[in-house]
Amino acid sequence: MPVPPLPDLLASLRVVAIPMRVPFRGVTTREVALVEGPSGWGEFGPFLEYEPPEAARWLDAAIESAWGSWPHPVRQVVEVNATVPAVSADRVRGVLERFPGCTTAKVKVAERGQSLDDDVDRVAAVRDVMGAGARVRVDANGGWSVADALGALRQLAPHRLEYAEQPCATVEELRDLRLALARNALDVPIAADESIRKAEDPLRVRDLGAADVIVVKVAPLGGVAAALRVVEECGLPAVVSSALDTSVGISAGVALAAALPSLDHACGLGTVALLAGDVSAAPLVPHEGVLRAGRVGVDDEQLARWAAPADRVAWWAERVSACHAVLEGGRR
Repeated sequence: MPVPPLPDLLASLRVVAIPMRVPFRGVTTREVALVEGPSGWGEFGPFLEYEPPEAARWLDAAIESAWGSWPHPVRQVVEVNATVPAVSADRVRGVLERFPGCTTAKVKVAERGQSLDDDVDRVAAVRDVMGAGARVRVDANGGWSVADALGALRQLAPHRLEYAEQPCATVEELRDLRLALARNALDVPIAADESIRKAEDPLRVRDLGAADVIVVKVAPLGGVAAALRVVEECGLPAVVSSALDTSVGISAGVALAAALPSLDHACGLGTVALLAGDVSAAPLVPHEGVLRAGRVGVDDEQLARWAAPADRVAWWAERVSACHAVLEGGRR
């Protein structure tokens, strides 16, 4: 779709800074920018270190949300997983209580400064709280080598993992780990997450036999329609996840999950529960373990409550401008 004029984007720009309930991958406060268009609100929240060529895809997703339309849903509700940060085992129950009705949990492992014993204790606590019938997956965010991942998954496998998400950093390492798991008779499927950042990435993951599942996020792939095409071309089962979005960004993720022809796994879209606030008066958090498809309204009081300082608003405006230039150059 055409890129709206830059003044139209900047005219509605709102920036919020919302604290995390617990630190998540080093993030203690989540900053995102919001823009409003004729279709509603869009969220632009690439992490602070992303340069304009990569961050521009996130702006494309925000533009689609605010100025465009989403694919027709084939389901109205989407099952979501609980997300357990790298907390101590004694805090697991409290985290899971924020995800009522969820029967799947994603557990962060391989956190810098922690040990494998910490990971095993955390996963064991999740299994104990959720029971034998729950699905438990782990997410290492690329933190292990192939050898470390093999050793870690050998210790974690008795807890009957649904899959291990991005255990190693590169696609080649994921492929090698899958082969090593098979040779060692360890039945732990592999999901690729950080390896899925551009439209061509899932195809490379598939062609190298690097994963059993792909984890897709709307914003890094440039929007709901673009992400849907990527999943269709890849042909692997997909899980839709978030990037620590507010309810506006989560609604786009739910739109993708609702449009997928097949959805066999709970999606990582319950993460608004990890934020200490939201931009909506009715945050998009799980009820009975599911989220409903549909657009989310933004509440002026919440925008004011979580408004970022003026210098950060100026920083985000410059970032929008830089990414807008990238998108305009690509459309020519």
